[in-house]
Amino acid sequence: MHRGDHHPLVVIADQKWRSLVAPKKLLTLDSLTEWLAEKTGLEYYHIDPLKINFAAVTDVMSNHYAGRFKILPVEVTTREVVIATCEPYVSAWEKELKQMLRLEIRRVVANPLDISRYQVEFYNLAKSIKGAERSSEQRSGLGNFEQLVEMGRSNRQFDANDQHIVHVVDWLWQYAFDQRASDIHMEPRRDVGIVRFRIDGVLHEVYRIPSAVMSAMTSRIKILGRMDVVEKRRPQDGRIKTRTASGQEVELRLSTLPTAFGEKLVMRIFDPEVIVKDFSELGFSDDDRARWSGMTAQPNGIVLVTGPTGSGKTTTLYSTLKSLATPEVNVCTIEDPIEMVEPAFNQMQVQASIDLGFADGVRALMRQDPDIIMVGEIRDFETGEMAIQAALTGHLVLSTLHTNDAASAITRLLDLGIAPYLINSTILGVMAQRLVRTLCPHCKQKVNFGQRADDPSWDEFVAPWKSKQPEYVYQPAGCLECRNTGYSGRVGIYEVLVLSTEVKRLIHADADLAKIREQAYKEGMKPLRISGAMKVAAGVTTLEEVLKVAPPPKQV
Repeated sequence: MHRGDHHPLVVIADQKWRSLVAPKKLLTLDSLTEWLAEKTGLEYYHIDPLKINFAAVTDVMSNHYAGRFKILPVEVTTREVVIATCEPYVSAWEKELKQMLRLEIRRVVANPLDISRYQVEFYNLAKSIKGAERSSEQRSGLGNFEQLVEMGRSNRQFDANDQHIVHVVDWLWQYAFDQRASDIHMEPRRDVGIVRFRIDGVLHEVYRIPSAVMSAMTSRIKILGRMDVVEKRRPQDGRIKTRTASGQEVELRLSTLPTAFGEKLVMRIFDPEVIVKDFSELGFSDDDRARWSGMTAQPNGIVLVTGPTGSGKTTTLYSTLKSLATPEVNVCTIEDPIEMVEPAFNQMQVQASIDLGFADGVRALMRQDPDIIMVGEIRDFETGEMAIQAALTGHLVLSTLHTNDAASAITRLLDLGIAPYLINSTILGVMAQRLVRTLCPHCKQKVNFGQRADDPSWDEFVAPWKSKQPEYVYQPAGCLECRNTGYSGRVGIYEVLVLSTEVKRLIHADADLAKIREQAYKEGMKPLRISGAMKVAAGVTTLEEVLKVAPPPKQV
């Protein structure tokens, strides 16, 4: 069935032919494999590494046996083993394997390139994990608490640099990059360590690793991040710069936390390409972009971005600063911690251990002849006061707050003790934002708007929306491209409040938040949920995604 070393389906897929049947789709390797499965009466199986227990499937047969028959075990239960093959007409091994395992064998057809790729990855990873576990057991004996502490003091570094551990850590990073993960969580439990990836805002369990191996992996990553490897009692921060398989630079921000069963490590992955994205790629509408650009183009004043953790505030600020950081201006930041190192900025990190907070940082930056200052977050009166002083003395200040919507940022500043006249004289505007998952362009399905209009939540959703309602919207379906989630990537929804003369008249000691909101709506501010509704109407996201992250717009 092979022509040389190439599977016939791979050869055909390389020709980039299209189906003769309408709509004449491209004959991809997956679609051809699905066709072969249908012709042979077997189930088509897409190998998703996120859903496979590497340790269990690699115990079913040896790497040599799997390679000889070009098969790969993908699922194991107490009753059966699911074996993926790309040669459905070759089944001589099935009877032999059934006798050896004393389990039922269910054959499925999978992509030939996936089988050859994952056969190497799964067995190499399992070999490294088992090798590292044996090394750890030899060094740590029974693994009780006293011996683990002693091990950390004496030869933990040697253990962390064991070749097996190096391979597993390298695999973990590359795998996270391939899967578009934004965070890697390594969580110790009593008997095992759990690895999870956050993809498009949702956590997925990836692998379960023996506790001793995870401890050594954590130590290796701490060494690379220039952290104190022996210190396990207090939280630590670090960072690593590495490259993807394609050669692109990626930054990892590390954070450790002591837990009941050991150190929990979270790695946040920062793609430097994010900060060179166009505002339209971030999800800005033309109107929102014009409002935002108008505020940030001012020579002095304060511009605020609000929203909960993980709503994309940092990405917005970095993208804005990147566009403003011309050779003619001096851009300085004070952050906690520095999210991404950017050569065009002068970045300083908050250091609580030496009493260098946000307010002290701004005070120091003021003596550095800055044009634009970014303050990571206004958390207290002192920081707010220093930001206002910077704005009053002719600087443009960008910062963040944690509030539900744009108008609430004004009352938050009043609550912190900032005088209303100072808010009126310095704040240029506030933008609230959220991130919603975007529909997968390969599988999203069109549904008539009338079908959604029967949904009670839809009525609440569009009630304040005075625009013409769309004829149809889209809903998620799920395909191989999006790992059957129906979503791929995320985009922002925004609410931009410009402090006009009329809005400023409403800001005083007893300011009425509802009246500020009402005036902003009259001047064209779109609430977050309405901004989301426009994304739904444009087929970018779904009603459910917007309802999940955006507060209801206040009726006016």
